[in-house]
Amino acid sequence: MEPNAVPHNDLYVFSEHHLLAQLETAPTQLGYKIVRFYVDANGLLAKENTGITDIFYLSPSGGTLRDKDLNIVLYSARYDMYRGLTKTKK
Repeated sequence: MEPNAVPHNDLYVFSEHHLLAQLETAPTQLGYKIVRFYVDANGLLAKENTGITDIFYLSPSGGTLRDKDLNIVLYSARYDMYRGLTKTKK
């Protein structure tokens, strides 16, 4: 984000912050969290309001975001909702 930029409040504009915000209330279907974001003409995630949204599926175990056809869009361990739960204390 540019130094003096105002954060965007539209949760459908893709960003890490908006994905995490949507996950707080996202419904779960077949083990995936369902989120919605703006897409461009090619169906790819958009970082601005294009007027067209589509659904995406996040695998909360692994942090993989998939498009409506279940193609992998991105992966990040930051989106793994269960990371650290299996670590044992010594």
